[in-house]
Amino acid sequence: MKFYIINLGCKVNAYESKVISDSLINNGYIKGSIDDADIYIVNTCFVTNIAEHKSIQMIHKVINQKHKLVIVCGCLPQMKSEEILKIDGVDIVLGNKDKTKIVEYVKNYQKKISKIYDLSNAEFENMQLNNFDKTRAFIKIQDGCNNFCSYCIIPYTRGNIRSKKKDDVIAEINNLVNNGHKEVVLTGIHTGSYHDGEYDFADLLADIVKIKNLKRLRISSIEITEINNRVMDIINNNDVLVDHMHIPLQSGSNEILKLMNRKYDIEYFLGIINKLRSIRPNMAITTDVIVGFPNETDSLFLETVENIKKINFAKLHVFPYSIREGTKASLMENQVDNVVKKQRAHILIELSKDLELNYMNRFIDKTLEFIPETYKDGFLYGHTGNYLSIKAKGEKELINQIVTIKIVNIDYPYCIGSVNEQLTLH
Repeated sequence: MKFYIINLGCKVNAYESKVISDSLINNGYIKGSIDDADIYIVNTCFVTNIAEHKSIQMIHKVINQKHKLVIVCGCLPQMKSEEILKIDGVDIVLGNKDKTKIVEYVKNYQKKISKIYDLSNAEFENMQLNNFDKTRAFIKIQDGCNNFCSYCIIPYTRGNIRSKKKDDVIAEINNLVNNGHKEVVLTGIHTGSYHDGEYDFADLLADIVKIKNLKRLRISSIEITEINNRVMDIINNNDVLVDHMHIPLQSGSNEILKLMNRKYDIEYFLGIINKLRSIRPNMAITTDVIVGFPNETDSLFLETVENIKKINFAKLHVFPYSIREGTKASLMENQVDNVVKKQRAHILIELSKDLELNYMNRFIDKTLEFIPETYKDGFLYGHTGNYLSIKAKGEKELINQIVTIKIVNIDYPYCIGSVNEQLTLH
């Protein structure tokens, strides 16, 4: 039997979909296409109204493939299981638990199955991968979030903070490295909250950087409040951790940060960034920013713009605020007009390009290492440790190798590199 997975949403979902895929393949199922599968799995997202709508669209799309087994899992059914169960043609409904049991449910399927659990006190559902089919391998080390930012539904869809056992994390990374992966990305819903008893995120980083033949360790995202002195020491004393950190800002206004229920102010944020740059001057610091949050006036938005310039990020991921039913922010007064949100988003997107170009230009005539991920028309494409997008003439055989290049110019969004064959490591 053939299966096809539609994955929507975050890196955690991508990891979980890969686990589901491997489990099915290991049990004799074959990866098919959207046109010829016998089993369709939609791993949904619920983070915004748009994500919810897209998830529902995908469910109906696969239902239209007549007489097929349809499985819906993830954040949407975790929140709206009854609505999903009522959709004619959906056969198995799971939330954010039991994704590792999909093979069991498929084999034993006789009538409609629904497995939705209360995640407020759930245990971590262990998942392991030996190969991610990509140069960068994502590893889910943690699930859930206890922050309850006023705009975010995730604590309700993903439940409490829970983590993978440290020995399982180390074993998984060793397997991935042994299978040829040179870069590992630690991911989770709230990655920096990782803990295994008294053993915390800093302890985990300290152990991972010692793994033989691991060339790069990247953190998918970390809160500014979690970059403590112990994490700083590891960043300072080990070059396996890459020169790139993604640290969500969300707003550059203290007034808006307070309404968002964020756990820091601009002064604290900038203080940590300055410490990071004192030990890693070339570090690329990227961020998320929400524009048009309730009560964001023109002056508060301009405050955000000026503080973004002061922090001098390498790139911004910009999100117009989207009302999410069930959150405190959805009930706030002074909602911002959608036209204004779009205008502010456009301003920040243009600012992001300027910041990115400024950062890229710093590396012209510099020698860097990158790992090619794809090859097309004589060019290698990939990323440096500090997440510059590279385009360089080279041979296809260099895919997934560490390649030394000199940055010769910028052709946005790429840094154009010249391969130094004498220094390239195989």
